[in-house]
Amino acid sequence: MRQQAQDLAATLPPLLVAARRVAATVAPGAHGRRRAGPGDAFWQFRPYQAFDAARMIDWRRSARGSTTFVREREFETAQTVYLWRDASPSMRWRSDRALPEKRERADLLTLALTILLVGAGEQVALLGESVRPRGGQTAIEPIAGLMATSRDGGGSLPAYEPLPRHATLVLIGDLLDPLEDLSALVRRWSAEGVGGHMLQVTDPAEEAFPYRGRVRFEGLEAELPHLLGRAEAVSTEYQERLARHRDGLAELARQTGWTFGTHTTDRSAESALLALFAVIGDRFG
Repeated sequence: MRQQAQDLAATLPPLLVAARRVAATVAPGAHGRRRAGPGDAFWQFRPYQAFDAARMIDWRRSARGSTTFVREREFETAQTVYLWRDASPSMRWRSDRALPEKRERADLLTLALTILLVGAGEQVALLGESVRPRGGQTAIEPIAGLMATSRDGGGSLPAYEPLPRHATLVLIGDLLDPLEDLSALVRRWSAEGVGGHMLQVTDPAEEAFPYRGRVRFEGLEAELPHLLGRAEAVSTEYQERLARHRDGLAELARQTGWTFGTHTTDRSAESALLALFAVIGDRFG
């Protein structure tokens, strides 16, 4: 327990600081869902129109001039978003020390997305953690704590669990498992009315396969090592297989009404976060 506490103390602050920085960078360009409607928070004043009820008139504001104004309140309808990122050992990989590990980038995007979502008034929870969705700033640190204590744990795909109808689920990982395994999960959630987004996070070497000559490949999850005498000989076949797999993910998203995106760790986290937040906002309408 002491070691876990030390690990949490060492990991949580940098992750939170980085996530808040990324979220703050994205926030000015991320259009939230605030709009007029039933609620308690003030939204805006606008000129009175014939269809407006008299009770909507703000007499104090109207008394300042010759125009009659009504007070609009902000529309409040919190959506529930469940987040999952691949915490399996295979995500602990990078092809260059100058790059973040895939797991580091997935953690950063997950927590930064949490910050943006609660800032937009949504309720957020981590899939598989048996913790009720929460909204507001108090939701951020518990989620960060759960992420920090689940290091190198879990499978490379989430376990199925029933979710509320009309909830949104975001899956972040390298998504390199057999397509049929992920398809079974996504189709089951989709059939139950759950919408979602899949974000595939990869290392640039997984995209380009830049290896040449005699190369020994070793897995991170107890796979047997594989020795290639001429790695370049399989480069084209590898890239074609990756493209087919990715096409399958995109088609799965199309058929289920989900969305699908990709991100490589040599690109900015901000660009990935902005795109991710935008597609979630489009789903909420």
